[in-house]
Amino acid sequence: MEKFKIQNSKLNILLTGTAGFIGSNFVPYFLDKYPNYNLVNLDLLTYAGNLDNLKECENHPRYKFIKGDICNRELVEFIFNEYDIQGVIHFAAESHVDNSIKNPGVFVQTNVTGTFTLVDVAYKYWMEKPFKYRDRYLNGIVNDECLMLNEKEDNSKFKIKNSTLEASLPRFHHISTDEVYGTLNETDLFTEKTPYAPNSPYSASKASSDMIIRAYNETYGLNTVITNCSNNYGPKQHDEKLIPTIIRNALKGNPIPIYGDGKNIRDWLYVLDHCKGIDLVYHNGKTGETYNIGGRNERTNLQIVDKICEILDEVHPIKNIRHSEPNHRHSEPNIRHSEQSEESSLATHRDSSSRHPEQNHRHPEQSEGSSYKDLITFVEDRAGHDRRYAIDATKLENELGWKADENFDSGIVKTIEWYLNKYGINR
Repeated sequence: MEKFKIQNSKLNILLTGTAGFIGSNFVPYFLDKYPNYNLVNLDLLTYAGNLDNLKECENHPRYKFIKGDICNRELVEFIFNEYDIQGVIHFAAESHVDNSIKNPGVFVQTNVTGTFTLVDVAYKYWMEKPFKYRDRYLNGIVNDECLMLNEKEDNSKFKIKNSTLEASLPRFHHISTDEVYGTLNETDLFTEKTPYAPNSPYSASKASSDMIIRAYNETYGLNTVITNCSNNYGPKQHDEKLIPTIIRNALKGNPIPIYGDGKNIRDWLYVLDHCKGIDLVYHNGKTGETYNIGGRNERTNLQIVDKICEILDEVHPIKNIRHSEPNHRHSEPNIRHSEQSEESSLATHRDSSSRHPEQNHRHPEQSEGSSYKDLITFVEDRAGHDRRYAIDATKLENELGWKADENFDSGIVKTIEWYLNKYGINR
């Protein structure tokens, strides 16, 4: 394995699974913001991982990619020793509900066993014993005013009284999901105190991994934090997800599939806002705490598809679609979706809940004036599909000062522009 060029003045952070959607947005953001970090990316490159997502970083002098499995303890131990890892931000997970229903064992292996392997190696590398970090991580400032270690037989949890010391200790940050909480009624919001009630094998495996991280904080005193996020959207998302599926099928003139009646509700979070939340929690979150990250952008699936279709109707009218050549690539677009047009889209947005789930989609070539909305078709709802998710991010906002930069209407315009560029479409 090629030796990673490490500068002694820099900290080496292990990232997992960052060839996927959220991680591939996080890496360039983190590299740019923190010149004192070297980043080591461990990723097995399963179906959701794609190194093309990280093309912009592949030759960066402070970035190293290693292909491998987080369940491979020998490899994880090698990485910690070879690169003196002093922080972990753990993105890697099997994450598709449908796939978890078909093959739950893979999700248990990656999300549960993989997380255990990572956190156990981190604990044994960073700590001498429960509640005692190795001296080299304490920066010579340990004293009774900063750290209280209880050496009694009960190994009571130590309390860090100095926030500077807490921030200096190696930290394990576990990235999780709001799906661990189950489903909501029409009015409540998920908070950090909401009981776990996972409904799918995917969400159950993530809930299990959250509990493992919590246990290593409570039992061993490991410096851990957990973040649970709402539905992300934005550049680089895997094709199987809702928003990329809507955009891709629309641009090909294919049916746009909507599960069930389309009234399932999600709280949408622009991916770069999520990255900024992770950054804040990793650096400033309190040890042992959980922070929810949500965009306060509740939308039904039908509202999502209607909004995307309205924007596409304006920036790339359906009459431009050549249905007989679904893979046809056009020249690169130059989208400039004005504030005026955005307001117009909102003004004309209609309540899609009146659309009958059994309606048939129409081929766009049936009418010169067709809309992408005519492509909407309804498919059988999937098992384990929770009705509503929505996050209360008050704790993150009040304690750490996080605020989303994008609302859904601004974020979806940026997202569509990215995908039009990806597909080389000139409007």
